[in-house]
Amino acid sequence: MTARGFPAFPAGPARRLRSGPATGWAAALADSALDPAPLRRGRRLAVRGHVGPITISPGRVAASVHDGDPEQAHRTVVRVETLPDADWDRLAEAVAARSGHLAALLAGQLPADAAETAGVPLPPTGGQLLPECDCPDWDHPCRHAAALCHQVSWLLEAEPLLLLLIRGREPADLLAGLRPPDRPGVLDGQPPERQAPGRSRPEPDARDADGTPAAEAYATAAGPLPGTPGGPVPVTLPVLPPDPGVDVDALRQRVALAAARAAALLEQPRPALAPPASQDP
Repeated sequence: MTARGFPAFPAGPARRLRSGPATGWAAALADSALDPAPLRRGRRLAVRGHVGPITISPGRVAASVHDGDPEQAHRTVVRVETLPDADWDRLAEAVAARSGHLAALLAGQLPADAAETAGVPLPPTGGQLLPECDCPDWDHPCRHAAALCHQVSWLLEAEPLLLLLIRGREPADLLAGLRPPDRPGVLDGQPPERQAPGRSRPEPDARDADGTPAAEAYATAAGPLPGTPGGPVPVTLPVLPPDPGVDVDALRQRVALAAARAAALLEQPRPALAPPASQDP
């Protein structure tokens, strides 16, 4: 699992936090402080652009932070407790249980109620933030660690899935845990033969469902598609319950449009398919 680097924020106003991961991180920072004064000083350093490029890796965020002179920057690290495997398994089950959760994850969003349903404390608590800095301050956290944490909340606002990496896993690792047990490779695009050793998969069979040898079935010329029933083809839309992050009405419109186009294609005359070309020299 590789670390990710992010360029330094330029001087400018503080970012407004709206997403759950960003606000949860900011709340953990506030809870970790023994004195609010270093947090305010750290916020000023953050908005003035005194934090260098940020590196995020599992259980760790790091950057160089200075008080106005980049040549006198301090090495600042904030360590974060990572989640155990049991929590990741429960979170994967909660995401897989609802299509809206999976769609949100694939779209780069973190479904807020998935972690709550699974009982997984995804945003850290104040006691799980462990700041380290080579400055002489005794504050916990010092202003440099506070500045780093402020800017990490800005990153989480822009890219919520970074919270998964901070807590120990990349988003792709969580998606890998959603693979159905009888269909390996469905989500990650890997064919069964590319899966890790030990995965169960059905044995290959050289016959189709009717018992015809595969070579004979492939050599048979394909016939015409079955005709459509008389009259218009009925279109029955699936039941789509409300789900966070999914515009159900828009999705139903697209399903109806796709069904109507498919019905129109079935109504058109179709030529019989030609048999496949011989591969013999």
